[in-house]
Amino acid sequence: MQGSIRIVWFKRDLRVEDHAPLCAAAEAAGREGGRVLPLYIVEPEYWRLPDVSGRQWAPLAESVAALDGDLRALGGRLTIRVGEAAAVFATLAAEGRITAIHAHEETGNQWTYRRDRAVAAWAREAGIALQEAPTGGVQRRLRSRDGWAKEWERRAALPQLSAPEGVAWAEAATQALPRPEALGLDVPDGTQPGGRGAALSTLGSFLEARGARYHKTLSSPLTAYEGCSRLSLHLALGTLSTREVAQAARARLAELRGDPDPAARDWRKALGAFDARLHWRCHFMQKLESEPRFETENVHPAFDAVRPEGEGADRLAAWAEGRTGLPFVDACMRALNATGWINFRMRAMLQAVASYHLWLHWRGSGLHLARAFADYEPGIHWNQSQMQSGTTGINTVRLYNPVKQGKDHDPQAIFIRRWVPEVRDLTDALAHEPWRAEAPPKGYPPPMVDVVAAAKAAKDRIYAVRRGEGFREAANAIQAAHGSRKSGLKQVGAASQRAARRREAAAPDPRQGRLDL
Repeated sequence: MQGSIRIVWFKRDLRVEDHAPLCAAAEAAGREGGRVLPLYIVEPEYWRLPDVSGRQWAPLAESVAALDGDLRALGGRLTIRVGEAAAVFATLAAEGRITAIHAHEETGNQWTYRRDRAVAAWAREAGIALQEAPTGGVQRRLRSRDGWAKEWERRAALPQLSAPEGVAWAEAATQALPRPEALGLDVPDGTQPGGRGAALSTLGSFLEARGARYHKTLSSPLTAYEGCSRLSLHLALGTLSTREVAQAARARLAELRGDPDPAARDWRKALGAFDARLHWRCHFMQKLESEPRFETENVHPAFDAVRPEGEGADRLAAWAEGRTGLPFVDACMRALNATGWINFRMRAMLQAVASYHLWLHWRGSGLHLARAFADYEPGIHWNQSQMQSGTTGINTVRLYNPVKQGKDHDPQAIFIRRWVPEVRDLTDALAHEPWRAEAPPKGYPPPMVDVVAAAKAAKDRIYAVRRGEGFREAANAIQAAHGSRKSGLKQVGAASQRAARRREAAAPDPRQGRLDL
């Protein structure tokens, strides 16, 4: 490489549109007569972590390939390097004069947090500027949640950034994406495709057709696969920005405003609910950004000795493989394991059953779910794992009765029969509770627990902790640091207040944490 180089380090932002680091690097390089080098780093150590899997690799690899195609259309190309990030940058610095590294801030797991700190330390020592841009509505170095919602709205309203043109691109030796087996990964079939093209197609189909009854279809696994936006994968990969999605949804809502047709009214409710969930998505990511320890430690320390970590290996394995003997739970788990996706209510139920009924530590069950989710987003996942396990200290204790959930959301046992064929020949009622049949189905285990008795025992244990000395004081401190601020409506103008109130009315109770996307 010759001349001054500005590197754009792509991480979880695999697009060229609405990409602040890319635009900043292009503008600065144009002023100083330098060039821009787009870079993606495959980090083998990351892919050996217990919360990642081949389920996530497949759509990521597709997205990296699509990003390279988009850069080539602009006249550049993506440089791929395999190795530890700071070492990769040191090698590139030896190959040419790097003046800056441009990247998005990443709210990932603790491993990525330590990696980013290592890269920042290397850049300081090397005298190379590291310029990071915010991602979505997450705010780095946040001192107070006061005004957080107003800042989210400000960012969402900013004009989108077009892919830069006329860029002087740099080139460097590149490597091929490793084969998944070289990273120790097993890539299953059936994952939702990645890439910018798939992202735009998914967004378009949701806003024009699939999303018409979003607010009515998101709770049942029978309807959620089509009725939910299915954008969570693309937001996690960054093939779409949060701002792009928010503005597209609001533009569609504006088209429908004032239309008296009942179908249009349904659309408005659906899009209002979806807009609210975009807010809550960043709300939960902000918690991990502010306190990375939430990935591995109980939010409220009073729960540290309640569920010993590492116990119940047999129960954990049966739950993870869909062998609990509770048909609706097993159907949801098998569907998730097969496709990499299940709707949020079912995610919450799976975690709650593991934590309450089976009395498993959220870390072990959370690791399985993280690996199973193609759309794994650490900031959402670990906070939700704790919320559904009762360890935040500030949220309502929510115990899902898995039999009732099945009867509510799959009354004819259609979903159960698809994924638990062992109960296929039972009546609808007995398919939900096969242990009540005169002749239990062959090959299907009896229930691991009595769901009513197990729930009562779990609730008693959780509330005993919540009544303990000093619990409320610690919970108040957690709420002050991480709770939502509905009073933030007072900080915005009259028009924005009305819009915000509509979104607040459509928003789920944050204590319930509904984040279906």
